[in-house]
Amino acid sequence: MARPASPDPLAALAPWALTPRTATPVLAGHINLTFRVEADEGPFALQWLNPIFGPEVNLDIEALGAHLARCGLAVPRLLRTREGALWSPGPAGGVWRVATWLAGAVLLEADSPARCAAAGELLGQFHAALWEHPHRFHHIRPGVHDTPRHLAHLRAALEAHPGHRLHAEAAELGAAILAAAAGCPPTADLPVRIVHGDPKISNLLFAPDGRACALIDLDTLARMPLALELGDAFRSWCSPRGEESEAAFEARFYEAGLEGWARAVGDRPTVVERAAIPHAVERIALELSARFCADALEEVYFAWDRLRYPGAGEHNLARARSQFALARSVRAQLPELERIAARFLP
Repeated sequence: MARPASPDPLAALAPWALTPRTATPVLAGHINLTFRVEADEGPFALQWLNPIFGPEVNLDIEALGAHLARCGLAVPRLLRTREGALWSPGPAGGVWRVATWLAGAVLLEADSPARCAAAGELLGQFHAALWEHPHRFHHIRPGVHDTPRHLAHLRAALEAHPGHRLHAEAAELGAAILAAAAGCPPTADLPVRIVHGDPKISNLLFAPDGRACALIDLDTLARMPLALELGDAFRSWCSPRGEESEAAFEARFYEAGLEGWARAVGDRPTVVERAAIPHAVERIALELSARFCADALEEVYFAWDRLRYPGAGEHNLARARSQFALARSVRAQLPELERIAARFLP
């Protein structure tokens, strides 16, 4: 779903009791459109929420955000409009919302094992705080981390776009992705927990002392197997050159991140959940490579960098190659990753 081309952020703020001075685009993020708002009342985040997320997701963010805040965790809190609503109608089928702006540095890649340890500790605290929470979700996005569905979508995209300028490259890469994914173990029998849903490194904020101080972008809150959450985290944290370079998976980063997470979450995860984590890292990297490869041909889902790439297809093909290289690196190191997991998750 394409983002609106030129929205007027100051006009979008009219339903809120704020006195805004400026609204500056925040370029990070693939899906939603975000502005940093400077207002007399303080800094805020204004977001156009992509309609792939129903507006009811804000009800989940409000409820679980309040619980996390009571547990001492910093998360963005939504501001209600003058009429008491959590959102306002926006362009292109999406809605606008306003949230508190949290201080902290956003990183596009982890830069050290210590950074991953800090990220793991915060994510473990997050999981521990929500471990037995009875929340019933208002918004459920089907198919999240449904790897067979994403692989089927890749096959369909390859068949549907034979004349695309990148088809030959995408077809070669797509065939390799599909072959590699055939060897991934299933996750259907794992219990589901409340998770962040997208714990990539850029969705954590870091304090000047290196501490991970907040989790942001809570639209993906959901119930899913914990291993998939950790797999998504580590495929992001342990690729220090980012999502667009074909770098190896850093086992040192994984070790530090897993130790930090295990220390914070304690003995809550079951033996089966703990054992599934190393394999889930490869699974998520393959799944994301399939999604990027499909959108290299469809060019409709992920935002892209117009300064660095001639088209969305080229950007997504670079992302797909990066994630596939990461998946291959994980598979080559699986015995070591399992030994590391056994030390911290006995």
